[in-house]
Amino acid sequence: MDIKGRIRLLDILRGIAILGTLGTNIWIFAHLGDLSYITTSNYSGWWKPDDFLRMIVLFLVNGKLLGMLTIMFGVGMELKYQQALRRKRAWPGVYLWTAAFLLIEGFLHYTFVMEYDILMSYGITAIIVAFIIKGGDRFIDRTMKVIGSVFAAFILFMLVVGLLGSNMSLGNFSEVVALYQSGSWLEQVQYRFLNFFALRSEAFFIVPMNIFLFLLGVRMMRSGVFSPDEKGRKQRDKLFKIGIYLGVPLNMLIFTPGGAFDLPVRYLFAPLLSLGYISIIGKLLEYYKWEWLWRCLEKVGKMSLSCYVMQNIICSIVFYGWGLAFGGKVNSFMVIAIWLLISLLQIIISSFWLQTFKAGPMEFIRQRTLKVFISN
Repeated sequence: MDIKGRIRLLDILRGIAILGTLGTNIWIFAHLGDLSYITTSNYSGWWKPDDFLRMIVLFLVNGKLLGMLTIMFGVGMELKYQQALRRKRAWPGVYLWTAAFLLIEGFLHYTFVMEYDILMSYGITAIIVAFIIKGGDRFIDRTMKVIGSVFAAFILFMLVVGLLGSNMSLGNFSEVVALYQSGSWLEQVQYRFLNFFALRSEAFFIVPMNIFLFLLGVRMMRSGVFSPDEKGRKQRDKLFKIGIYLGVPLNMLIFTPGGAFDLPVRYLFAPLLSLGYISIIGKLLEYYKWEWLWRCLEKVGKMSLSCYVMQNIICSIVFYGWGLAFGGKVNSFMVIAIWLLISLLQIIISSFWLQTFKAGPMEFIRQRTLKVFISN
């Protein structure tokens, strides 16, 4: 692989991360906003077959593909930073417009499509990290140690609280389920708008984790993790060991009922497995010539923003009452089948779109809008 191949790997990783993120979100759509279906707080014993199948999928994707996507955002920022240095442009400079636009996109996506949007959190994180990376490698390392330690300590404290018997339930979702089952689209928009701070609490809560993972992506790019040479392979081998030997057993705790391990698995242990996934995909791309598969995933990665918004719009139509109203009526096998069908549809749409256009529709709008702001 040359430099172009390295960039291609990043697009492939983004494509996998986007389709994999849907693998978590689709359970929220399918169960009409009831978060108990992606947590374990409502369980005190062993799993029924349908629940166990859902938890297997969540073991593979919940937090892991989001962690990978977050790391990829950090990698993308590093590429922009290096580009600014080569062109002798001020940093963060124009990049702040990109981050601000991401924040606006996230707000619109949150309001009109889905309350668990990640773009707003990424926009806030991007603004913060843009200034951190300007401070150099030492400052980056110090920031990662401080933020990582504090965030990990808080999550582990919550774990201890949960193990000591405190109720870790997220509450009753009956009103939310009723809204998405029978409410109109405008009523759902109103609900998200009026409950902004309550529904956006996770977006603000995960900013420290996002900062750490953005910076991890920067450090990975600078240390040559994505390099095609022997140094890159050795780096990826280290990631593989972290992901498999540490990440897998810790993420197996997702099968423990009671809710105590829900936060640690999603926000602390999942990113470890993300590193393993990055290593495995890098190895597969290098040693297995599945060119048709890599091309498909690469195109989704090139349209990652468009595909992210698109998949959530499709899920809203499929599951909510104002659409096809499948929500609450499908078992785990059917949810998985719909996930795969939507992923296939996005691959097909991306392939056809990029035959005619250089960028996805959302990416194109962003580029054009940014040019207008910058020129003024």
